[in-house]
Order: sequence, then structure tokens, then C-alpha cells
Amino acid sequence: MEDTEIVIGNQIWQQAASIFIRMQVFVLEGQISLQNEFDLNDNNNAVYALAYQGDLPISTARLLKIDDESVQITRVATLKEYRGSHLSSEILKQLEDYSKTKGYKKVIIHSEAVALAFYLKCGYKISSDVYYEDGKSCRSVEKYL
Repeated sequence: MEDTEIVIGNQIWQQAASIFIRMQVFVLEGQISLQNEFDLNDNNNAVYALAYQGDLPISTARLLKIDDESVQITRVATLKEYRGSHLSSEILKQLEDYSKTKGYKKVIIHSEAVALAFYLKCGYKISSDVYYEDGKSCRSVEKYL
């Protein structure tokens, strides 16, 4: 997408931009409660990837450390009018590259059933049976870096 920049960091403005997108995508569109969407993982240890078009944040994901070898990518979201532009796949790739440079060997994602095909296309493998989060059918996927 033209004039789009992806920025990775854990500054407070990155967190705010991510919350802006997640509020629209998960809370308003997806009908997930505020209490379930915004959790204790939104802290100084979280790393955020954001795609910006100018000053407007349009796509995001959050990276959380699990242990010395594994990280989890969570809260992958793109504003409705920018979907189909491959922003989420580019954000995933950049977070994977970032994780690899930090010494991590594995990325884990809890995928809603509706997004499973997307993660499989991005090279992730199914690593769990079906389970439910916030009333939605999910499966975990993972990728070795």
C-alpha cells in the first residue's frame, strides 16, 4: 500500500495507536467487551507493530514474551477500509523478523477459527485442538523462526 510505514516499538504513543485500532475492530465491530479486549498485557513489556498511512494508524499487532525462546503475537487487527491490503501479513513478517533478531525461536498465535486460513497461509502450523476464547472458536498456531 502506498505511503504506508510500519513501526515497531513499545512507546506509549504506539500503545495508544494500537488501542485506537483495537477499539474499532474488536470492541465496536466484533462486540468484544472492553474488559476482555484490554488486559494486563497492555503494559511497558508489550511491543506493538503498527502500520500508518500518514499519521493515521490503520493496522496493528501486539508481541508478548512467553519465555526465553518463545513469543506470542496477539491482537492482530486492521481497520475495515484497509483490509485486503496485506497489511497484517506484512506486520506478522516484521514482528517475526524482530523476534528473530531478539533471539526468539518460536512464535505462537491464538487464532479465531475465521482467521485460521490466513495464519496457515503465512506459514503457521496448527498446534492445538479447538478451544473457546470470549465465546469464539479458536486454535493455536505456531511457527519456528
